[in-house]
Amino acid sequence: MASKQLEAVVTASAPAPVGPYNQAVKAGDLLFCSGQIALDPQTGSMVGSGDVEAETRQVLSNLEAVLSAGGATPQQVVRTTVFLADLADFGKVNALYAEVFGGGVSPARACVEVAALPKGARVEIDCVAFVG
Repeated sequence: MASKQLEAVVTASAPAPVGPYNQAVKAGDLLFCSGQIALDPQTGSMVGSGDVEAETRQVLSNLEAVLSAGGATPQQVVRTTVFLADLADFGKVNALYAEVFGGGVSPARACVEVAALPKGARVEIDCVAFVG
């Protein structure tokens, strides 16, 4: 795919990337959203003080902001990956995830426990959405 068919998606309503990547990239009719952790978009600081539910709410808010900037809604998400620092948090994260992605056709999903996440986060979520 030629680079002119790729479009970086940037919004001040979600945290700025902490590395050499974009918040999302549009490629044709698809929007690939980078993983979001519980960073406050205004301060860049982690929110929730280790509370996985507070972190999950911020993660989902950040992800919704990136989706919106890319011209999509949660209902257009076709695939997500949920990364958890502790799989014991699955139920709490899943309940909040369902509030955003539970209506209509829920996205395909993987959920994995990882050894660590950036900035000590307890949850990270990325996604792919259809924007065509």
